[in-house]
Amino acid sequence: MKKYTIALAGLLFCLGFANRASAQIPTNGNVFFGYSYMSADLGNDRANLNGWNASVEGKVLPFLGIVADFDGHYGSPGKLTNGACPLLAGSCAFSTSNSFNQHDYLFGPRASITVGNIRPFANFLVGFAHVNESGDLLTNSDTSFAYAVGGGVDYHIVPLVSLRGAVDMVQTRFFSNTQNNVRISTGIAFHF
Repeated sequence: MKKYTIALAGLLFCLGFANRASAQIPTNGNVFFGYSYMSADLGNDRANLNGWNASVEGKVLPFLGIVADFDGHYGSPGKLTNGACPLLAGSCAFSTSNSFNQHDYLFGPRASITVGNIRPFANFLVGFAHVNESGDLLTNSDTSFAYAVGGGVDYHIVPLVSLRGAVDMVQTRFFSNTQNNVRISTGIAFHF
C-alpha cells in the first residue's frame, strides 16, 4: 500500500509541475478568428457594417510579434440622397446604395505582455484595403493604402486557447477622401 501511495504522490507532483511549467512556456504565436463590427466613415454619414476578422501572429521576441490581419465587413448603408454621397463625392446624387463591402489586408508589429491569464497587446498595421459599392444606378470600387492603430486583450480560458477583444482605428483613402473607421473584433485565439 505504501508503494501505491508514494507512486500516486509522485504522479500528482509531476502533473502539478508539468501544469505549472506549461504556463511558463512562451508561445510562438497565435491564430485568431472572430466576429467584427465596423463603424465606417462614409463622408457625410456613418454605416454600421458586420463581418469577420482573422489574424496570424508569429513571435520574433517574447514581447514582440509580426501580424498578418485580414477582415471583411458588409452592409447596406441605406438610401443616398442629394448631398449625402458616401465616398463617391458628387457622382451618386441620384443613386441608391444597396450594398457596401470593405476588405482590409494589414501587416505589422504587435507588442504584448502576459500577466497571469491576461495578455494585453497593442499593434500598428499597414497595408491596403478594397471597397465595393453597388446601387441601382452605379457600381464603384477602389483600392487604397490603409493603416490600423489599436490593441486588445486575450483572456486565457484553457491552455493555448484565449478569448480576444480588440479595437482598432482603421484609416483609408478611398476615392481621394480620407475615412476614419472604428473596428471592434471579438473571437477565439489559438496559441501555438
